[in-house]
Amino acid sequence: MNDLFWPTLHVDGKLARARTEWIMGNGAGAYASSTVALMHTRRYHGLLVAALEPPRKRTVVVSHMDIVLQDSGREVELASHQFPNVSPVEGYRHLQWFHQDPLPRWTYQLTRGTFEESLALVRGINALVLRYLWRGDGAIHASARPLLAMRDHHTLTHAHGAMIQRVHLRPREVCVQPIRNLPQVIFRHGGTFVGSPDWWHRFEYLDEQDRGLEFQEDLWTPGVFRLTFQPDVPQYLIVGLDKVPDEEGDVLFEQAAQALRNCDPGPSRSWPVRSLFVAANLFRADECAFPSVIAGYPWFEVWGRHTLTALPGLYLIPGYIEQAKAVMKTLLGALRNGRIPNRFPETGESVEYHSADASLLLFRVARQLTEALPANDVFAQEVLLPALREVFEAYDKGTEDGIHVTPAGLISAGNPDTSLTWMDARVGEQPVTPRWGAAIELQALWSKGCDDLAWLASRCGDEQLASRASMARDQARSAFAKRFWCESTHYPFDVVSANEDLETAWADPTIRPNALIALAVDPDLFTTGQAQKIIERVENELLTEMGVRTLSPNDSRYRGFYRGGVEDRDRAYHQGTAWPFLFGALVQATCHTFPNDEPRKARLRSLVENTLSKQIAIGQIPELADGDAPHRSQGCVAHAPAVAEMLRALEMLGA
Repeated sequence: MNDLFWPTLHVDGKLARARTEWIMGNGAGAYASSTVALMHTRRYHGLLVAALEPPRKRTVVVSHMDIVLQDSGREVELASHQFPNVSPVEGYRHLQWFHQDPLPRWTYQLTRGTFEESLALVRGINALVLRYLWRGDGAIHASARPLLAMRDHHTLTHAHGAMIQRVHLRPREVCVQPIRNLPQVIFRHGGTFVGSPDWWHRFEYLDEQDRGLEFQEDLWTPGVFRLTFQPDVPQYLIVGLDKVPDEEGDVLFEQAAQALRNCDPGPSRSWPVRSLFVAANLFRADECAFPSVIAGYPWFEVWGRHTLTALPGLYLIPGYIEQAKAVMKTLLGALRNGRIPNRFPETGESVEYHSADASLLLFRVARQLTEALPANDVFAQEVLLPALREVFEAYDKGTEDGIHVTPAGLISAGNPDTSLTWMDARVGEQPVTPRWGAAIELQALWSKGCDDLAWLASRCGDEQLASRASMARDQARSAFAKRFWCESTHYPFDVVSANEDLETAWADPTIRPNALIALAVDPDLFTTGQAQKIIERVENELLTEMGVRTLSPNDSRYRGFYRGGVEDRDRAYHQGTAWPFLFGALVQATCHTFPNDEPRKARLRSLVENTLSKQIAIGQIPELADGDAPHRSQGCVAHAPAVAEMLRALEMLGA
């Protein structure tokens, strides 16, 4: 399939063009990712990053598969690596084109012809399929050397004596298990294998160096495959953990490609919408026993807040209703004391519940999912309503981390040492953006959540619960109107104290986008004039071409650039960075506040669509960007809420 919609990059042997990243997933948490040059710049890069407990426990298994071709009497290396104090290995100079149509495909120019390498991950299984195709004069001989990392994707490995050097040979297969407590790695091939276990040393990952982290790694190889490629005859090299799939390479390859083609809504939709439909596939990790949403790649895990923010865009808009129900069951299975987990760690750590908003996001998603269900589906009554009731009761009575409803009807959470909202960056033990008390977006999530609960309870015949939820909604809206509008800034307070006593009460007038979130979630909290002032302030002070800033540039605490080491970046994380996912709230609030302002909505559509050109990874939306021009993309290369909310924004704008 060759459709101009699928991304294409003309590299023409230039490393600057080939530094762009790419990423692919398998629907169960495993992924493959690198730069177009296949020169890794992150510890997270690899051709097979397996999910050993799908979709978690990600492990870099195959880092590289280095190809050397025998072309007209000379060896041609296609690999590109960075080693200390030297220029990169120059395999990229032969690279002419990169296509993602829909699977990653590299085209190299040689003297006698062209050589193509393509990659697929097997859906739902920790397995990699590499496809090689020679188009030229006569056969060509090659070697393929696997370089293995065999470590958690957050860490690095260095040469050590504990690697098990044993190689098992079977017909068409090679089996190694270099680390005893990790699975076997099995290669199915069509050539000859020459065992030569050894370490290759001091690969450098320059993005890790920029982040002030350890950036050198050693990789282990079991040996080399000797292959011969006939003209126009594809050859496959398959890598699996503990076993390789039974199907042949061409079948596995087509299945992976078709899974992505099926995500494309087709040429009747705009190019940006089609791109986001396909991008959304990366985060849906529902082809496993623990259906989930990966919050972002490469380093995020399964997060409750991100899941519920992204679920409408990732699942409900494309129509994956049964899969959405499965993801909700995963989240609700961990509901405790009315709290949705904020983070499911990769490995054996305990589930973390450190958020006040994750549980409140449940109400909105439950209503939207219920509206998408068939009339005879009992999921809402038997699964969703009991969970919402538990959250409502827990928040009303009070639960951990000081989360409670005040006597006036506001939601208050935390203390000066906690970080319970989405602005949760910490340096050491201290929050960078303290927002304890009654944060504005929590009020909107609570008041609208109570409204959604009243609707669902009434629909399911529980009028008593519906009445209680309606009363809580009305009380919350009344309390909000008395406390949150700041006359001196003509913008809402970001946080107010739970205490209303005139002598000790306080309010934070910082200009942040949380008022925009509140307006999008529950516009009934604001008068028409207040809503207009919020939108206008956001447009004039917070809006950038890459999203909405987290802090006004007029604030002395504003940081316009997200750079430096980990601590420097954490200090800037919510202090001026622009976040693409906030386009969803901006579009929703604008469409409600200015429903007939077509020029305003057209400008928003142009902004959202243009964001797709500022990618770190081809076809994906990054987590954030610098608040200052040129608004360079930053953070994780692919962010589930960003993709989902931008898709939702374009749907609202009729794209």
